[in-house]
Amino acid sequence: MSQSPDTHSLLSASSQLNLMEVDSVRDSKCILVRGWRESELRATAAAAVKKKTVDMNVTVHGCVLRHSLLKGISAQIVSAAVRIISAHWCTSSSSADTNQALRLCLGTKTTGAEFGAVSALSINHDCSRLLCGFAKGQITMWDLANGKLLRTIADAHPPGTAILHVKFTDDPTLAVCNDSGGSVFELAFRRVMGMRSCDSRCLFSGSKGEVCCIEPLRSPPDFREHPITHYSLLAMASLTKILVIGLKPSLKVWMTFPYNKSDPTSVPQLAWQFVPVQKMVNPVLAFCKGDTVHFLLVKKEESGTIHVIKQRQLQLSCDIISLSWINSRTLVLVDSHEKLHVVDRPSQEILETLDLEQVQLVYNSRHFKSLATGGNVSQALALVGEKACYQSVSSYAGQIVYLGTKSAHIMTLRNWRERIDCLMKQEHFVEALSLAWSFHEGTAKAVVGLYGDSLKRKAAVSDKMVEILFQFAEHALKKCPEQGKIQVMEQHFQDVVPVLVDYCLLLQRADLLFTQLYSRLVENTVAKGVFLESLESYIVADRLGHLTPAIMRDLLDHYHGNGMMDSLERCIVHLDVTSLDIQQVVRVCWENQLYDAMIYVFNSGMNDYVTPMEVGPCFNENVVMGNKLLVYISCCLAGRAYPLGDIPEDLVVQVKNQVFEFLIRLHSADSSEEEEVFPFIRTLLHFDTREFLNVLAMTFEDFKNDKQALEYQQRIVDILLKIMVDNPDFTPSQVGGLFTFLARQLAKPDNTLFVNRKLFDQVLEFLCCPDDDSRHTERQQVLLELLQVGGVVQFNEERLLILAEKAKFYQICEFLYEKNHRYDMIIDCYLKDPLRKWEIFNYIHNLLSMPGYSDEEKQTVKNKVLKHIQVNRYTHTHIHTHTHTHLHRLKEGLPSGAILPLEGDLHELLLDLLCRFAPDQLLSFLHTSQHYRLEEAIQITEKHRCNDATAYLLEKKGDVQGAFAVLLETLKEKLCVLTAERDRGGEEQDADGAGITESALMKLKESVNDITVFCHRSCQGLNQQQREVLWFPLLDTMMASQKQVKGLDAKHTSEVLKELTMKVLNAMSSFIPLPAIIQQILQDPVYGKGKLAEIQGLILGMLDTFNYEQTLLETTTNLLNHDLHWSLAHLRAAVTRGLHPRQDCCNICLQQYKRRQDSAEEIIVFSCGHLYHLQCLQQKDCVGGFASELQRQWRCYKCSSSHGGRGGSSTEAKRCRSTSLAQTHVTSVHNDTAAVAHRKKVFAEATLDLQQEQSWDQIRCLYRGPSRLSILSEVSHCHEKPGFLFSAQPAAESFQLKLSPPPVVEE
Repeated sequence: MSQSPDTHSLLSASSQLNLMEVDSVRDSKCILVRGWRESELRATAAAAVKKKTVDMNVTVHGCVLRHSLLKGISAQIVSAAVRIISAHWCTSSSSADTNQALRLCLGTKTTGAEFGAVSALSINHDCSRLLCGFAKGQITMWDLANGKLLRTIADAHPPGTAILHVKFTDDPTLAVCNDSGGSVFELAFRRVMGMRSCDSRCLFSGSKGEVCCIEPLRSPPDFREHPITHYSLLAMASLTKILVIGLKPSLKVWMTFPYNKSDPTSVPQLAWQFVPVQKMVNPVLAFCKGDTVHFLLVKKEESGTIHVIKQRQLQLSCDIISLSWINSRTLVLVDSHEKLHVVDRPSQEILETLDLEQVQLVYNSRHFKSLATGGNVSQALALVGEKACYQSVSSYAGQIVYLGTKSAHIMTLRNWRERIDCLMKQEHFVEALSLAWSFHEGTAKAVVGLYGDSLKRKAAVSDKMVEILFQFAEHALKKCPEQGKIQVMEQHFQDVVPVLVDYCLLLQRADLLFTQLYSRLVENTVAKGVFLESLESYIVADRLGHLTPAIMRDLLDHYHGNGMMDSLERCIVHLDVTSLDIQQVVRVCWENQLYDAMIYVFNSGMNDYVTPMEVGPCFNENVVMGNKLLVYISCCLAGRAYPLGDIPEDLVVQVKNQVFEFLIRLHSADSSEEEEVFPFIRTLLHFDTREFLNVLAMTFEDFKNDKQALEYQQRIVDILLKIMVDNPDFTPSQVGGLFTFLARQLAKPDNTLFVNRKLFDQVLEFLCCPDDDSRHTERQQVLLELLQVGGVVQFNEERLLILAEKAKFYQICEFLYEKNHRYDMIIDCYLKDPLRKWEIFNYIHNLLSMPGYSDEEKQTVKNKVLKHIQVNRYTHTHIHTHTHTHLHRLKEGLPSGAILPLEGDLHELLLDLLCRFAPDQLLSFLHTSQHYRLEEAIQITEKHRCNDATAYLLEKKGDVQGAFAVLLETLKEKLCVLTAERDRGGEEQDADGAGITESALMKLKESVNDITVFCHRSCQGLNQQQREVLWFPLLDTMMASQKQVKGLDAKHTSEVLKELTMKVLNAMSSFIPLPAIIQQILQDPVYGKGKLAEIQGLILGMLDTFNYEQTLLETTTNLLNHDLHWSLAHLRAAVTRGLHPRQDCCNICLQQYKRRQDSAEEIIVFSCGHLYHLQCLQQKDCVGGFASELQRQWRCYKCSSSHGGRGGSSTEAKRCRSTSLAQTHVTSVHNDTAAVAHRKKVFAEATLDLQQEQSWDQIRCLYRGPSRLSILSEVSHCHEKPGFLFSAQPAAESFQLKLSPPPVVEE
């Protein structure tokens, strides 16, 4: 079978000069064309090498597409356009003709003038026929073998429309076309008796939605026998949806998929491709309109049914105008800015972006607008045509051809070698290695030319990567700056060397790294140093465990020469010891105190676990070495290697025994006469006793069935006791730590240790020595810790208690008392302990409140507590803050039925203490406590002259007059104090009262405020006469005080007293009529004789208050009347509004409201518009509430019932439109069968409550914002003091109350 004459054979032949790769021009600026992706890769690679490792997660794709210009064809396009105004042309495509010469020129000038321009082309699968569609609607068929015209079809579709698409199907006798009217037609070719004919059938009419793109499923040669090809599937894209239909065996629609909302100028695109999915190959339809690509998998079931399954969609940020498959995993898209995007479908990743501006794509706008036939197309189709380029893009067999105005371009996928070479040509070696590694691991996208077998693929790519590594190294050495700062050279090689190391290790080619590459890098001193330093991260990560002797020697010299000893130590402990020069390494480690590396070399290289510990006697002042040695001993005894790993299993027991033998040595190897016995254990104890004992404790945990180890354990314990007991070199804390360690071991159930009990007694005597005051807290804490871990079983408790009391170890005493449940004695421990005496109340509270203690134990503690209560200033403060709760718990903890004489006495005692020592906290206590007796409390407060508390208690008792008298007496005392101080101040200082203390005035203000608040609070339940008895004495007192200070020329004091008097008048004006207040003032003999000037301000202030209140009353009345009128008007409008049913059938039975012509039925219409038969409502029990027969209240069944469309049960509390304002009963009356039906509407009388409720709902919906009535109500209930009395203002005659206007209401 011959191949398609489009592009497949054009590239397979060597086109020589006629096929020019655009890449030769493009490669130099490939980075700029791809835009952000390449720059991002460079930045990522640079960041990776700075970390001295290569980030394997960086994705590099390189140049995926090869863009080639068909030079010969492009030249022929231009010349043919100049020479011939013809409909179309065709070029030679045989492999023998490599010059791409013009082979056929189909049509003439007459054809062009008659049919117009070619608007669509299609070639059948065997390349023998060509279908051409024209701008004026004709279709022609040509024989490509000889250029003969076979058919001219002019009546396949309605005249006056251009052909937008014409496509062959897999059946050579069947084709489809699409015209500018949006219709799709099937063309069936026939040949009978030598006569060629064509039958046309409309598949989709443009009147149902204009189709602007069609795509039949055409199978490649390998899938011609696929079962789905028998259905001749056709995909059609209209302006609103996608359709997939089958032409065979009969016309059938298999799927319809609507678009999402998109730009009306977006062009629909369709593309079929056979894709392997779950070991099956099935066609996938990719379609888009706008920026989203959808994928539909089409499968044929065994039953013959075709299933269309939606796959994951692809979201882009551009408007797509062309969509093509280049293989089963890769799509090529062109957006409205003529940017080409290569997209990997499985990962939805954009692999490359190219600019097609130089191609100058040809658009099909003239044909979509049907200008050749008069432009009779819809506006929507004309908008789509602005971006349509369907006939300028053609894909086949992994190649895509783009037709420009003066040239033809072809896009193909590069093979893997070309993609790598393209990056190397641009000297992007890091990206080339990253891309090659993705080929090696099989993670690359759009791969062409690699083996399917994994081993063969990796072998081929590995060879290529080795080539890149050599070229990269040579390039780095050649480009290295010969002069300049050393930092510049180091940075240059830091960008190169770690990459070389990383990829050599990834390829498992350490031999290549340490021989050929290192031999080249060592020529440059800077490169050599960077190389050696870069090895550290790989060695520490255990990616590189073996070095050649030469490199190991250079590594030691470089790190040692540059002072990088910590890095050197990290490398040594991770390297294979066989690659180390042990003598050299040990020497360097000893000289530089690399203890970890030294221990590792001795352990791994010589199986010597004892020599590293022999430095013990000399590390006493080296904390780092001492800590490491403790950890090393712990690891050896636990079977773990130091600093990492595990000791070989066959050496674990041997190592443990060696360590124990070392620890219990009597003398060191190089001992002197002055050396003490057991130097190693002694040194470790002096270095850190607690940590060394912890190491032994963890080791002893594993000694259960090992007889030899148990012997070592007992031996070490004996040595510890011999060294530390009676040795002044060890502190009490160290000795206590030893016996704590022993107590823990002895307390174990499987203990095998033996310790003489006399030693514990000896330690006890040592710790509890009363004559030694040094380290008292430390000794007590050590002994307490010893007891807590089980050491109490080793002591005589009675003797221990006696010694603890002598030594003043009160925490030890508490421990013993707690153990014997003698909780009352613990009280004494807290009281005697100066450091914890403040915690006694917390202890009492916890003991009495927590469960677990018996009633007898709690009672004993209570009795003990009461014996120790002493009244002093500390006690009263603590009682007020804490003890009240504790004393109350004493009462609660008593057994039921017991006599409680302490209840009142305790609270009254507390009250008396507060009166004496904390009178400022007395009122707070009286407000919060409810357990005192009222009469006794009044007597106590009167005794101590706590007038505020007395007044509160009298008011609580109900004696208002008594409370008022106490407060008034307090006020008079304050006034007397103020007057007396003023008198003294006038004698000693100047006349304007500067000597009066501000504290007296502040106390006076507080007293006036208290009594005013009291009168205001008490007047709520009193009559008019009782109110006057309260307020008038207060007013008289305040006015009399002004007379007393008048003669002293005290301007400041007089102003303060006037202000306070105005405050009293302001408060009393809410309860006492103004005439009564004026009359009371005038009854004073002074003012009754005509001296009213002094009270002029008071009277004018009362008049201002009257004017204000009168204006406020009038304004409020007007507002309320307006609101009432507005509400009633809307209520009347809602009630009298006519009801209009939504439909003429009952919403329950769904029958016409006039079911029978000869009977009268009552009908109920609700305000919501629903209509029902009365009988239907009665059956559904939709009566709401209880009412008489005439006042029956109905509910709308559909709105309020759970059976209705809105759901939810109907309740009286819910307000909705389901109950009408006027429930209308309509009675249909029919006098005879021919008479016209008359209806009589009767409005049922609704109850007032129901109407008010529904009207209020409507008012609330219309009235947006709070009503003025609610605002005024809220103002009237605020907690401000009633009455507004202002001092007289000079211009008060034109006083006006300014209020905001009512809110605007939308009708």
